[in-house]
Amino acid sequence: MQKKEKDMIKVGDKVKFLDDVGGGIVTGFVNKNTVNVEGEDGFEVPYPISQLVNISTPELNEEEKKQATEEKIPAPKTQTAPEYIKPEGEIINGKNSPDFYFCFVPTDSQNPLSGEIELFLLNDSNYNVLFNYSHLNFDGVTAISQGTVVANSRIKIDALVQEDLSNLPDFGFQLIYFKETENEWNPPVLKRFKVNPVKFYKESTFKPTPHFKKNALIFQISPNAMQTEIDKLTQDDFKKVVKAKETPKKIMQSSKTKHTDEVVVDLHITELLDNTEGLSNREILELQKDKVETEMNRAISNSVKRIVFIHGVGQGVLKQEVAKLLKRKFKKYYFQDASFKEYGYGATMVILHR
Repeated sequence: MQKKEKDMIKVGDKVKFLDDVGGGIVTGFVNKNTVNVEGEDGFEVPYPISQLVNISTPELNEEEKKQATEEKIPAPKTQTAPEYIKPEGEIINGKNSPDFYFCFVPTDSQNPLSGEIELFLLNDSNYNVLFNYSHLNFDGVTAISQGTVVANSRIKIDALVQEDLSNLPDFGFQLIYFKETENEWNPPVLKRFKVNPVKFYKESTFKPTPHFKKNALIFQISPNAMQTEIDKLTQDDFKKVVKAKETPKKIMQSSKTKHTDEVVVDLHITELLDNTEGLSNREILELQKDKVETEMNRAISNSVKRIVFIHGVGQGVLKQEVAKLLKRKFKKYYFQDASFKEYGYGATMVILHR
């Protein structure tokens, strides 16, 4: 009988990376497929178990190498069984526009990160939809789920847990929609979503919706009629429209800097840089620390009362480094965990003025 992956590697084992240079010591499990590996530089990185060679137990190496050879192409995420509003679908009078939505539904609306956040493709129209759902990263595109969503139904396509938020991909959709008989041939829909992980730490993000019994966060995939018209404008035309709608009051605003009670700074590297390719974990951490110092100095000079740094939960490395920097360079200012309701455990608040 083949051993499970988790039984093959345990905390304390010395491992090497199969497709990369280096290795380290296993310090803990992120989930059933991923462990944290501490390298020689003292930093922990999450790494797929299937891409590790256990050099503490040589007899397992041959089996793991064989598995790695068979799994050169990463396996897609396990897809859960489809969930439909009405399994057979139905045609509803008046729903003749192509309305398709990307939905995030936490299993616990009061505490979204206590369990899974389920992802759905919602077809709120009389069309049938062929779809391909993918994760888009700097290193390429990974197809996660494909299939059909019949008229006026929904399908579960993915799920997130808290550990996934530290490296959230962009979400991509390719849709072809049609009716069995119609007079037009509809163009395919391509849509890409970049979702700020901070949203999932806020209970207020998820709202009641008639499509789910639980609160949900919903994004529209198909453009509505007004958006289609806006998309036809060139960038210059759009700027002219915006400028024409500005009121004289806005133009006559004072040039004095308006003091703000609270400033929020997101330290996730995807918010700081468009492309992190080629950067090591240490270099990324230094960029994040520089951002903290820069924003602290700016907030102090602008008489801001409070500043919140969103660092996420992860393994706690960035949170610790933020605390060290504040104690070393900004000793006079008190800091604490920010509001749990707003940010969970993923943010630090600095009090600059009472």
